[in-house]
Amino acid sequence: MREPRGLGELTEVEDPAWPLLEEELRTAKVPVEVPAADPARAAATLLQTQVTVRSYLGAFLFRTGGALVDDGWLRVYGSPAVHNDRRLPGLARVNGYPDEPDPDWRPAAGLVVAHDVLGGAFAIQGGTEEETGLPGSPGEMVYFAPDSLRWDAVGAGYGAWLSWMLAGGTEEFYEGLRWPGWRDEVPGLTGGEGLSLYPPLWSAEAHRDLAATSRAVVPLGQLLGLGRDTAAQLDGTDPGFLGDLPGAS
Repeated sequence: MREPRGLGELTEVEDPAWPLLEEELRTAKVPVEVPAADPARAAATLLQTQVTVRSYLGAFLFRTGGALVDDGWLRVYGSPAVHNDRRLPGLARVNGYPDEPDPDWRPAAGLVVAHDVLGGAFAIQGGTEEETGLPGSPGEMVYFAPDSLRWDAVGAGYGAWLSWMLAGGTEEFYEGLRWPGWRDEVPGLTGGEGLSLYPPLWSAEAHRDLAATSRAVVPLGQLLGLGRDTAAQLDGTDPGFLGDLPGAS
């Protein structure tokens, strides 16, 4: 196995992505909250993830404590934040990283990089479809949709996906999954909370009239566990790991 790269190899690169990414975060077309990363924990996260800061993923992990995008509808995971008032977990926590960097550790199927308030999960496909059971190509973003209870390929890598979300792509991506007044309900949630809808998103009733659903604030981990269990019950197929958050079954 190849020797893991040290911090200098990951950070001392030509054309780092941060200047461009920082500008995109600053000029985002939707409200974005970006807590600052704790430098030591950011370095540890980068070392375990083994990506350079030339990539958007590496730059995001090394420079941010994550991001609450579009008033917190979408939570993109970075490193643990210095001040974590919104209780946004870090990428290492969400993916169950080992306490100490382990060169032999890899996520089982894909690296979970974001969740949304509905219990949807975004991951970077970690291999071929035959190897992981996830759609798409290695390195492609995939999404577990709480309204269909299945994974779908997004058609873009992490950097292009993040740029799209910051440029207002959440409106297009979540078309039909938002109700009038959602922006009054979402901003007050923490990064570890989501909204449970009844009738559930995957039901015919919710598809007919999303605005008529009742909504309750629940731990996001509970939503992820419910989505995984329901998918297995209805389709007979376990969608696999959706992220490790408090409240998950």
